[in-house]
Amino acid sequence: MNNDEAKFVLRAYRPGGGDAGDPALAAALEQAKKDPALAAWFEREQAHAAIVATKLRLIAPPAGLRDAILAGARAGTAAGRRRHGWRRPAWLAMAAAMAVLFSVAAWWRLAPVGGASFEEFAVNFVDRGFRLQKHSADISELEAWLAEKRGPLPAALPAELAALRALGCRTLEFRGREVSLVCFERDGKEFHVFVARREVLADTADTAGPRFHGHGKLVAGAWSDARNHYVVVSDADLPTLQRLL
Repeated sequence: MNNDEAKFVLRAYRPGGGDAGDPALAAALEQAKKDPALAAWFEREQAHAAIVATKLRLIAPPAGLRDAILAGARAGTAAGRRRHGWRRPAWLAMAAAMAVLFSVAAWWRLAPVGGASFEEFAVNFVDRGFRLQKHSADISELEAWLAEKRGPLPAALPAELAALRALGCRTLEFRGREVSLVCFERDGKEFHVFVARREVLADTADTAGPRFHGHGKLVAGAWSDARNHYVVVSDADLPTLQRLL
């Protein structure tokens, strides 16, 4: 089994690990254990799938939908005898809306995060929503995990930013190369620090001192050092972010 074949099979793997013992997925899971690139891809797929599943659980079906669907199934054996509730326009409209919702959810999970620049990519990634792959309040533990995943490590974070409560981290891809994300929190506001190696972003201008931009409900600050380019995206206000950097 090659990686393309494994990816095709692993797209059926549900988040949460419930399919770990499924014989139909065993070969693909074994391939992911052997290939770091495939393993990283599988982690990203599972993270997206978990977010979509969470969103879908927030949708409350209308009262009586289950009974109406079962009534429709029973009516199939006696088609044409009487008009059942499930055939009313309101139920048909609900069924159509749910089909559209699942289609949009599938597109959202599979569509790559875009961005003409590193900053735009970071903002779009936060705006879409995501799941951390490693949870810890210990920065050294997060750095060790990122190093294991071959993600770029921050040379040194601003002191005020590094003093925030750490939430966790993950790796992701920008232009086909590994990028690191470390998240912090203070007073209910989150600060998402994206790190990319300079050689990955050769066309990105150096920014010695932070430059700041507003992006709708989010704000971002960007800067560079000798090894990396950085972007911080937050749902705090701009003055708060400026004080941290």
